[in-house]
Amino acid sequence: MSEDIKNKVKQTFVDSISVKQEIIDEESYKVLIEAGDIIANCISNGGKLLLCGNGGSAADAQHLAAEFLIRLTSDVNRESIPALSLAQDTSTLTACINDYGSDDIFKRVFSGLSTKGDTLLAITTSGNSRNIIETLKLAKERGIYSIGFLGNGGGESLQYCDSAFVVPGKVTARIQESHITAGHALLQYIEDLLLESGWLIKN
Repeated sequence: MSEDIKNKVKQTFVDSISVKQEIIDEESYKVLIEAGDIIANCISNGGKLLLCGNGGSAADAQHLAAEFLIRLTSDVNRESIPALSLAQDTSTLTACINDYGSDDIFKRVFSGLSTKGDTLLAITTSGNSRNIIETLKLAKERGIYSIGFLGNGGGESLQYCDSAFVVPGKVTARIQESHITAGHALLQYIEDLLLESGWLIKN
């Protein structure tokens, strides 16, 4: 095995750190504070957070929804925070693809499950996923606040988001790594706000 192949392992960490350092230097993480304030306020008033993404981003959406519903860390046992991934079961997904097309897989579910006062977290590394864009458009029509977790400059999705956390760079894996870090930071902030306000109770 060549040294170049071995060095790629270390370089993955170096590159990931570099992207996150740029986020810190540019202070682009501050949008998470703005979004966290809005989402926490919506939740405390009876709303919920809906999340969507494709592929690895679908996994991130489900990952974060699980941590909202269950807990982020074992250090804080607290009540559940209402969150739901729009990547539903295979029956719902395949029915929508078969009957309406893949562009509608999130929009269709969002149209049925979202209500005024909810919030949307839409994740797309390219910023150009058509099914994400369609859902963001519907959120805007309904007056539902949305934050995009984006990459590649934000893509077309950027214009439909109320707020956007745009990871600097074009490498999908590096963007995804920053998205899940941002998701954890956002959840931690929301959890802290809800605990401080007394809306959320520790078990």
